[in-house]
Amino acid sequence: MTIFALATAPGRGALAVIRISGDRAGASLDILSGAPRPEARVARVRRLKDPRTGQALDEALVLWMPGPASFTGEDCVELHVHGGIAVTDSILSALAEIEGLSPAEPGAFSRRAVMNGRLDLTAAEGIADLIDAETAAQQSQALRQMQGRLRDLYEGWRDELKSALAHLEADIEFADEDLPGGLGESALDRVETLVESLNAHLGETRGEKLRDGLSIAIIGPPNAGKSSTINALAGRDAAIVSARAGTTRDIVEVAMVLGGVPVTLSDTAGLRDTGDDIEAEGVRRARLRAQEADIRLLVTAYDAPLDQTEAVALLQAGDFWLQNKQDAQSQTDSPQVEPPEDVTYLEMSAHDQTSIDAFMAKLEALVAERFGVGERPVLTRARHRNALEEAATHLARALSARDIGLELAAEDLRLASRALGRITGSVDIEALLDVVFADFCIGK
Repeated sequence: MTIFALATAPGRGALAVIRISGDRAGASLDILSGAPRPEARVARVRRLKDPRTGQALDEALVLWMPGPASFTGEDCVELHVHGGIAVTDSILSALAEIEGLSPAEPGAFSRRAVMNGRLDLTAAEGIADLIDAETAAQQSQALRQMQGRLRDLYEGWRDELKSALAHLEADIEFADEDLPGGLGESALDRVETLVESLNAHLGETRGEKLRDGLSIAIIGPPNAGKSSTINALAGRDAAIVSARAGTTRDIVEVAMVLGGVPVTLSDTAGLRDTGDDIEAEGVRRARLRAQEADIRLLVTAYDAPLDQTEAVALLQAGDFWLQNKQDAQSQTDSPQVEPPEDVTYLEMSAHDQTSIDAFMAKLEALVAERFGVGERPVLTRARHRNALEEAATHLARALSARDIGLELAAEDLRLASRALGRITGSVDIEALLDVVFADFCIGK
């Protein structure tokens, strides 16, 4: 079946691109234009007409790209038309009337590219991430994945496993032949090194965090200036500020970008014991958000000497403790609890732009360092993580079986290789296609 779809965003615009892919792509161009098909990959102007009525639809720039040298690996046509809604609707309607053509489903073009060997699954996912990218860091990560950085890593590991498995099976099958001693054991020694690399890769979460965004929770006692802090960081009045304790009951969220990483800042209810049912629910949600957040900002104040013990206990390595209201400081004021060594302690005032800017610079540097684009390829999706964890389990079992029997170790190496192959689509590709392309947009 030949498919077609609008490849640019729907709605009014200067230009629109309609994509056609399949064995009837060239014929559909002939029918619409009523003129000789242009040379391959050379743009030509053609007047498009409705094949039923002969009515002119548009003056378009057309491209003819015969397979396999096309995005999908099939014969492809692109129609670069004027972006009026009436224009695109009329051309799509005309295509729908041509025998053998059908509107494309979401991700159908990329799916065909995978099926025809033009892309692997990680590259196809990189395309989807590139379309959804909202920051420069997300764009850079998606481009690297689209260009094969993840594929090269995972297929490289598969090649290592294949080599180890070949040596292991040679040791099993030809034990009586004149082979180097300990061939199987040597192969499993190499697997140990691979396991270390795989586990280090699994321990790195920056790719998933960069793709999905970070959560930063602002926590602390009432009246410490949490709402003033989130307003200062956001550059607008996102939360209500009041001298009355317990003003913030529910979580207030602000989206922003730090170090190229999308971030959600959350202002939470003040941490204290309360008899108010609504405020108590807000405190419960505050504690939960603090536990789930990637980074916590503890805000306390010199003029609000409330118990800080619980709030400090929620802090983790890399978090910030902001001692607010520096302008209200007296010489005898000091934190009630000693700041943890792995937490950054800063004195500031939410109403002093200089101290806010200094803190923002430190926070942005931390986000860029921990969650920004690094040199090493990183996993970006839960699908990858699940397959890698399965591979790691099989490899660990293979190493533990070395004293029981090399045959058992060999089987686990096969299963580990198969799990890695599912990430790129080297194996079990049909079962993965619906999962991978479920969130793609139409026209891609």
